[in-house]
Amino acid sequence: MNITYLGHSVVEITMSDGTHVIIDPFLKNNPLTKKEPMDVTAKWIIVTHGHSDHLGDTIEIAKHNQATVISIVEIAQYLARKGVANTHGLNIGGGYTFPFGRVSLTPAIHSSSIQENGQTIYLGEPAGVAIEAEGKTIYHAGDTADFSDLALIGEKYQLDVAFLPIGDNFTMGPQDAAKAAARLQAKKVIPIHYNTFPQIKQDPAAFVALLPEGVGKVMTVGETIEV
Repeated sequence: MNITYLGHSVVEITMSDGTHVIIDPFLKNNPLTKKEPMDVTAKWIIVTHGHSDHLGDTIEIAKHNQATVISIVEIAQYLARKGVANTHGLNIGGGYTFPFGRVSLTPAIHSSSIQENGQTIYLGEPAGVAIEAEGKTIYHAGDTADFSDLALIGEKYQLDVAFLPIGDNFTMGPQDAAKAAARLQAKKVIPIHYNTFPQIKQDPAAFVALLPEGVGKVMTVGETIEV
């Protein structure tokens, strides 16, 4: 499979048969990427939580592609009310095997809501996501703090790649993310959720330097790697 990073927390996965999966498709208001929602051809969308920089352009992309959105139950229900035809709700600790692979939701310590018409709408618990496909396991932590049970995720999944937020302020910062990486023991760790806004300005190379040699990798926006 190939993995492309689109800035902030946006990750695209292309399976060997051409199936496209996109995680947290925040594009239109993402200053780090030039990709537009209408450029996305994914048939599967995974959303870790409801904040606008993660839910992003899910509705537009899902309707344009007749895509299925996989997320926590409350987000799936919210999107259905917004006219998204195909959703699949999961909950923390649960998983489901889709045509492209198995998706499981893992705990994350954060919050999850969206603002509409001056009101805060609760959108269920935030999550990380583990994707098992083509003999590989990819972990996207969503927005989370470091917590000790990340070690259980690493133990269960034997991760090939882990995407970890490093921006601080809203998520764990570089030092805590390095501790999280040690708990997860992924073969490759890629920083996300940084430099999009002034509050989350970080040096990703400095984060990588905190990890064992060869484990960390900074992906430039638009870069694709093969896993």
